[in-house]
Amino acid sequence: MSDTNLLVRGFEEQRPRLRAVAHRMLGSAAEADDAVQDTWLRLSRADVDAIDNLPGWLTTTVGRVCLDRLRSGSARHEQSTDVAEDEPATGPAGGRDPEQEALLSESVGQALEVVLTTLGPTERLVFVLHDMFAVSFEEIAPVVDRSTPAVRQIASRARRRVQSRSADPVADPARQRRVVEAFLAASREGRFDDLVSLLDPHVVLRADATAVRMGGAVETRGSSVVADFFNGRAQAAVPAFVDAMPGAVVVLDGRTRLAISFTVIDRIIGIEVVADPDQLAALELVVDG
Repeated sequence: MSDTNLLVRGFEEQRPRLRAVAHRMLGSAAEADDAVQDTWLRLSRADVDAIDNLPGWLTTTVGRVCLDRLRSGSARHEQSTDVAEDEPATGPAGGRDPEQEALLSESVGQALEVVLTTLGPTERLVFVLHDMFAVSFEEIAPVVDRSTPAVRQIASRARRRVQSRSADPVADPARQRRVVEAFLAASREGRFDDLVSLLDPHVVLRADATAVRMGGAVETRGSSVVADFFNGRAQAAVPAFVDAMPGAVVVLDGRTRLAISFTVIDRIIGIEVVADPDQLAALELVVDG
């Protein structure tokens, strides 16, 4: 098979995911299709040999395409309520996106409408990529031309706005917390099958350099592998909110040594472990109970 055919096949495998991202950003099936086509054109002109992670490259590129469209006013927009960004937000959403890659419940329409009508473009992109598709803050930062800590703050602000405006289960922090608490309990008690059942098959576990030195990998993918990593662990983990995301902290000798945040849609699709002292100090940590 030629390199071109391999590239086409790789792109087509990712098309449902790309369309789901674009639809959540732009609120229009037609505009989503246009954004996906623009992404293909960018891929066809790119130095493919320099792309280490094609799915990640495509996801962030379609996000950048959507952001450009929103900022240029090519999508419908109305005045944003985001005073910190002073950017336009897209108008009411179109029909519900049917793509299964979205990993959302049947009631996602309400949450999607809230995202589209209350968030500025940068907030919307960060929220969609990180909270709905588990793209890391480090990957998102260059897309929006912000530092990683700044992207964390944007995500936290967007998350609070969505949660405060929607009763949708997708954005329900109480439900997300229950999922995380069940995961932590299964981890402590070594219930491997329960761990797997709470994880999306394509879950991504990421850890910073300090956490990696404590044992683990920078990135781990797949429910079985992630479940195996957590099986029998979390003995010292206490439920908490990490930058408004459900999670846990590990406190030893009165000092927070580890913060774990979970991205929960139907199941857990992303887990992030932070152990670097400077990064920990910058996080907003609220111990549950």
